[in-house]
Amino acid sequence: MSTAMSFDPAATLLSEVTGAVQAAAATLRERYTTQARGVSLSEIVEEIHANDAAVLAVLREPLLRVRPGSRWAEDELAGGALPSGEWWVVDPAEGNINHVHGMSDWAVTATLVRDNQPVLTVVHLPLTGDTYTATAGGGAHLNGRPLTVSAKNDLGAALIGTGQARPGESTDTFRRIGASVTAMLTAGLVVRVSVPATLQLIHVAAGRMDAFWQFSDVRSGLVAGALLVAEAGGTVTDLDGKPWNAASRDFLAAAPGLHTAALDVLSEI
Repeated sequence: MSTAMSFDPAATLLSEVTGAVQAAAATLRERYTTQARGVSLSEIVEEIHANDAAVLAVLREPLLRVRPGSRWAEDELAGGALPSGEWWVVDPAEGNINHVHGMSDWAVTATLVRDNQPVLTVVHLPLTGDTYTATAGGGAHLNGRPLTVSAKNDLGAALIGTGQARPGESTDTFRRIGASVTAMLTAGLVVRVSVPATLQLIHVAAGRMDAFWQFSDVRSGLVAGALLVAEAGGTVTDLDGKPWNAASRDFLAAAPGLHTAALDVLSEI
């Protein structure tokens, strides 16, 4: 019987993607200051675009190279279904608005999406050095250690989160966000409203938060966290209770013991 080690292509791909994301994140770390940059809207937008460009210059080519035939989802604020096949959905500065305002909640994310389902993701936080990873069927990990979602089953004891997906959402979306926060403030223990989505979803995957919802289909803010939470044992659906994918209009990720209760609250909004 052969004693040679088997080759795991998923592990090899994850290692290569992790290296590429961490290298790109170092570029974003170098651009970071604890002082806000930009006063006018045009100055803030310029800083955001400069961050994106600096990271993509380092990250795009390595990702396309390690997965021949994969394509690149160009607009990080876009939503809805992608054409069939494999796509890289990348946020070069997830939480970019925080980065340019000197805050610490930002990361670099890269997710491989196959036929509108995330199958591999890497989220790296340069300020802490933490790397969250997940592969479909392979579990979710923080720095190589397995992640498990919360065991809570009482929504009244839950720390729950939501946030704004992007600037310029519709008035109806803003209304729904406000109404849902009010409803969850009543049903849950504490509601956290912040951006970006991924930085809350890593807490759900790690069991530090119990649920996260969003009225949005912005892929780049959801695909990484969706895979991390699902692979950590959580439940990820739309607000009709159907399994979530990149074509879904809205989003709920929760510990299994809380998902139905959270869905009951949000489905009425």
